[in-house]
Amino acid sequence: SSGINAEWPLRPGKKLQDSFTAVEKCRKPVIAAVHGACIGGGIDLICGADIRLMSSECYMQVKEVDIGIVADVGTIQRLPKIVGNQSLVNEYCLTARKISSDEAARVGIVSRVLVDKESMIEEAVALAAQIASKSPVAVQGTKSNLVYSRDHTVQEGLDRVALWNSAMLLGGDPIVAMSGAGEFEDP
Repeated sequence: SSGINAEWPLRPGKKLQDSFTAVEKCRKPVIAAVHGACIGGGIDLICGADIRLMSSECYMQVKEVDIGIVADVGTIQRLPKIVGNQSLVNEYCLTARKISSDEAARVGIVSRVLVDKESMIEEAVALAAQIASKSPVAVQGTKSNLVYSRDHTVQEGLDRVALWNSAMLLGGDPIVAMSGAGEFEDP
């Protein structure tokens, strides 16, 4: 053996991929609030977020093809699942054309476009507060099952959530919430 590890050239790229995937794997919901230009790695990063908001002046661009590389930290893998239109994602990745905030909302990359940066940040904070007012167990379980279901069949998702909820019924959150007597504390 030459002593050279065949995986060595892949390590730096895999570590970078793992750092972007950490956004998606975070147990708590991640809200991306995007303003200005969201180019290349910026799209990779927000594709891992659970909720994406954008200000009206923002644009996005999968720019890697213009600099002679392949988008390699998540856009190619996640954006087709977000948009649901492989042809459109192919167009974005192969041409590096700019995606306006209106188009990003229309095709589902972001859930909402706000008039400016300030209103977008206010909305992101309000969404975070609304989510934080819910049962942490239910929120984290919902996020986990949403991500799982995206990558599995409907039946596999149903089986997993049934198992998840049967285990969660052993805890107190569902029982307190269903009784109508419990209210979760404000964050």
